[in-house]
Amino acid sequence: MDTFRTKNGSVQGFRASAEVVAVLGIPYAAPPFGANRFREPLPAPAWTGVRDCTDFGPVAPQSAQLPGAPVWSPDDEDILTVNIWTPAPEGGHLPVLVWIHGGAYSFGSSAQPDFDGTTLACAGPVVVTLNYRLGFEGFGHVPAAEATAYPDNRGLLDQVAALRWIRENIAAFGGDPGNVTVVGQSSGAASVACLMVMDRARGLFHRAIAHSAASPCYTLEIAAATTREIAAAASCPATAEGLTSATPQALVIASDRVVDDYRRDPASGSRHYDPALYAPVLDGDVLPTDPLTGMAAGVTREVDLLVCHTTEEYWLLDAVGSSAKITTDEQLALFAEDFSLPDGLVAGYRAAMPHTPVLDVYLAVFGDLMFGEYSNRLAELHAQAGGRAFLSRFDRRRTGPHGLVRAWHCADIPFAFGNLDSDCLNFLIGGALTSADHGLARRMVRAWADFATTGNPGWPSVNDSTQAKIWSADDDPADDKAAAIRALWIKADFPVLCP
Repeated sequence: MDTFRTKNGSVQGFRASAEVVAVLGIPYAAPPFGANRFREPLPAPAWTGVRDCTDFGPVAPQSAQLPGAPVWSPDDEDILTVNIWTPAPEGGHLPVLVWIHGGAYSFGSSAQPDFDGTTLACAGPVVVTLNYRLGFEGFGHVPAAEATAYPDNRGLLDQVAALRWIRENIAAFGGDPGNVTVVGQSSGAASVACLMVMDRARGLFHRAIAHSAASPCYTLEIAAATTREIAAAASCPATAEGLTSATPQALVIASDRVVDDYRRDPASGSRHYDPALYAPVLDGDVLPTDPLTGMAAGVTREVDLLVCHTTEEYWLLDAVGSSAKITTDEQLALFAEDFSLPDGLVAGYRAAMPHTPVLDVYLAVFGDLMFGEYSNRLAELHAQAGGRAFLSRFDRRRTGPHGLVRAWHCADIPFAFGNLDSDCLNFLIGGALTSADHGLARRMVRAWADFATTGNPGWPSVNDSTQAKIWSADDDPADDKAAAIRALWIKADFPVLCP
């Protein structure tokens, strides 16, 4: 019987494979609702007997319905849970990989099929995934006379609570609490970058992997303005009393209404193009500085960092209808103005991408603004300040049953987890796979596992080489336009805050 003893009680999992035991839905903190709503996470209550942990826990409040993943129900409250895949159920001292999912801080969960930890655990580490508060519950600003009553960045505080739980309990699952690597993608990767500069997270992990880190942090002023918009859409006062009286479902619905308003209004500024209402807030307490500034100051130098981004990030957002369609020169010029892009940047992209439609120029610029260039700067600033950093880019593309599948946002993650066979991922990675695809997955899984074990993924660090590792099915390098486009950004100050 695959039973483990945590500090809160015993849990029972199941054999995910001959080599790996999975234990799912273990509470790491108390349900963050009722009297605990909008507050710092509290310890999970203890239980007696053996808790059945063979199913994922409930997901955080959200409206998303993702392929192959559970959906949120207003009755779901025990949302702060971890899942563990261990190849050493009888003991061990293995490295630990902790996955933080993305989803614009508003949707997603650890139960998505591409995040199954079985294959990755077979490569050696104990794999942990977690849920945390999203949307207004996790990242909305709640006005209060005392900021500590309703802290900002509650989703980040949940992640810290999960890391503390891991430090106290992972040895029971064969993991080494002194060798923990945090991993994330998109807003999950940006969360990883934030954790690196947070005092509350210091010492809870030792290495970090960030895939396609999302760039914006918000000031308190931006967060407070968003709260007023959400409260108006929910027909409640923008006060602590008003917001706590609104149900989680009401705030999810209100957030969706505000997003829709931005999408419909081309004159609404930077949020029109792909509205992201929530992001980490520079509150001076939980998050004292933005990651780029903190890394440049050297506060992260003790943590090894592995960074990756895809070469065609924003084409996915266009394909799923998330991003505005920009098809004219006038629209492209307004986009550059709304984001205060450096002079000459768009013209430089056009020179590097001759005979390319306006839409593709826009997607290339937007993808680098939000993910690609931010990822590059994370790695470079970390290295310049004395930390060890590794950089890679995912450049695998193919023609699938629905057309060209690009090296777009999220496409790298099924390969890094080694999960390619789920039908739910056909759109993302292009359906039927080749032996070269499986070889790419094996190499990416090995890189994560080796980095978690030794701090070396298998190629030179940024400190020793300016060349990034290129991930592709045939190992062909990215085209020459990458160097020309990178040169455009190097000349410009990169925005660390959302305009």
